[in-house]
Amino acid sequence: MLHPHTELRFIGTGVGYGVFATSYIPQGTITYVKDSLELEVSPEAYRLHPPAMQAVIEKYSYIDERGYRIISWDFAKYINHCCNCNSMSTGYGFEIALRDIQPGEEITDEYGIFNLTEPLELVCDKGNCRKVLRPEDFDRYYPIWDEQLKMALAQFQKVEQPLLPFVDAPTLQALEAYFDDPSTYRSVYHLRYQERENGVLLRTT
Repeated sequence: MLHPHTELRFIGTGVGYGVFATSYIPQGTITYVKDSLELEVSPEAYRLHPPAMQAVIEKYSYIDERGYRIISWDFAKYINHCCNCNSMSTGYGFEIALRDIQPGEEITDEYGIFNLTEPLELVCDKGNCRKVLRPEDFDRYYPIWDEQLKMALAQFQKVEQPLLPFVDAPTLQALEAYFDDPSTYRSVYHLRYQERENGVLLRTT
């Protein structure tokens, strides 16, 4: 579920749609939470779909730490990537504003956290753009992402949180533990999918 102060807008033929803030969203605000209405496609179910349907699933989903493809029921699936994103997934399963997001500003995300299975070429003309996202980006950048997320989480208790009622109890407990003791921080690497069989690591995506 997306933050309520957002809307879907058409950007152009190259990018398609994007999600924009309709009011000020301060740093530390939850911008997205995976709720009980999200559609979950297991790896086994994904393989049963024909290639054309797999392509649709790939376009509108992200892969979580279990290897499930998650398709949002609302327009969260239209949030675009930016290498200088203003919102990012946390190790606690929700996304958070990394900095203040102004009214009318596009809400962007870091796709490198979404367990990519193959390189993804970007449509971007910004100077700091990585141009191509790669599966190994997770391992390369997660320490940097963690530092950004810790700075945002430092504001978490100081701002209004419209999506907090949709965060499950175990996650809330883990957050409280972190606020009481920062050494319990749950790294974004917690979202890294690692394929296992009988408890044995086979590969990462």
